[in-house]
Amino acid sequence: MSGLDAQWQRALVALLERSHLLTGDTIATALDEVLAPLRLRPELYLVDHEQLELRPLRPGAGSPDRVDSTVPGRAYQLGTVLEAHDADGHRVLWVPLVDGVERLGLLRVLLAPDAPEAGPRLRERVVVFSGTLAHVLASKLAQSDLLVTTRRRQPMSVAGELLWQLLPPLTVATDSLALAAVLEPAYDVSGDAFDYSVGATEAYFAIFDSSGHDLSAGLTTSVALAASRTARREHHDLAGMAERVDAALTEQFSDHRFVTGVLARLDVGTGRLRYLVAGHPAPVLVRAGRAVRTLEGARRMPLGRLASLAPQTAEPAEELLEPGDLVLLYSDGVEEARDADGEEFGTDRLIALAERAAADGLPAPETLRRLAHAVREHRGASLRDDATLVLVQWSGRAAERLLPRPAGEDVGEDVGEVGEDRPRPGAGPA
Repeated sequence: MSGLDAQWQRALVALLERSHLLTGDTIATALDEVLAPLRLRPELYLVDHEQLELRPLRPGAGSPDRVDSTVPGRAYQLGTVLEAHDADGHRVLWVPLVDGVERLGLLRVLLAPDAPEAGPRLRERVVVFSGTLAHVLASKLAQSDLLVTTRRRQPMSVAGELLWQLLPPLTVATDSLALAAVLEPAYDVSGDAFDYSVGATEAYFAIFDSSGHDLSAGLTTSVALAASRTARREHHDLAGMAERVDAALTEQFSDHRFVTGVLARLDVGTGRLRYLVAGHPAPVLVRAGRAVRTLEGARRMPLGRLASLAPQTAEPAEELLEPGDLVLLYSDGVEEARDADGEEFGTDRLIALAERAAADGLPAPETLRRLAHAVREHRGASLRDDATLVLVQWSGRAAERLLPRPAGEDVGEDVGEVGEDRPRPGAGPA
């Protein structure tokens, strides 16, 4: 092991040793001390909930950087290490800060003036260090108000505070699956939610949308989310999960409030998708960059008291995915978002944008970030209803795109060349 490799190893060990007792407001100082022997000066930037800005964790460390149209923003969007110069002409590396595949922000590393060129070995080392740091940060998010509020550009509503605590991370992946989600308005979401559970052989995912847009809607969705998880963890099938949600909503609320949703299970070895649509917009299947159909094969009433008054006989429908297929789930707040002239965003516009993003080969969370921003720009102001998107790709290539890339090349149209999709034994047609 070279002397430099030994220094990096000591830095990693020091970070892990300190991590047990670190607090959110001591992470920046600890990083300074850990990386000082390597003559590197770090700053942490966390992305806000709307993914518009990269915000410095250390008070007084400077202004936020925009995610769009900046070098650090490009590093965040594409998950690649990029080199740039600061306002004083010093060289800096912008390194993706990724916990698993969840994008938290960036690690900014100021290089020493006489440091050699930031070659492949340095880039690989900072990616490994940044990944370890991201795990530490993720473990502290539930313990530190500083980490939480750094990610906020505006106050969070009580309903939003409730729901964000119940949701899983926005992005997850396995070696054959990538899943990403996004919610708007990020600081005032109340009735929408998503959920998932991924394993080596099977993945479950769902989207929910309760009636109303207030704290009451948030409570309704919270009950639906908890009931579906309980049923899933007790190994109920999709119909049994829906029945558990019906029963929980009926038991907890005396009125006729309801929740729409989509429940789905995917066999990640074969691509066999089973799904149930409960009064919700049907998911869209995108294949080879084109929307081929909506998945409307299994419809039942919305979840809640009305559904419990009559037997719900709909059986889950089945779709055999092909490697690389993309399934897009969305709530009605997406298609019903209106501009100043009253024109709806519409399903056709959503599908066209999803097709374009699929053709561009963007990482799944970046695809959804751009779709959500398109909805916000169309609306021109705060959304009147929650707008949630969930993107599921049965694709090893899509999963690999979520991993941080040490290479600093410009990743544009060639982003789709990372990894490849191959049918697995027993899989559907390629």
